[in-house]
Amino acid sequence: MLSPHEFATLMLVNAAPDQIDLNREELDVLLEHQLIALEQLASGRQRPRLTRQVRSVLRAVARHH
Repeated sequence: MLSPHEFATLMLVNAAPDQIDLNREELDVLLEHQLIALEQLASGRQRPRLTRQVRSVLRAVARHH
């Protein structure tokens, strides 16, 4: 089960992946559980992105609220 901070981090990755501090402790947990992945940009930077499964879950949750 995700902590409130981990769930909030998922929402931030979904809404504003370029604004996420990659040093956030929650990102390690989300990566470990394969809820997010780090995308390598052409600039050499990395950006977090939601996995396909997590995007589906968030869309389902949004439809029910």
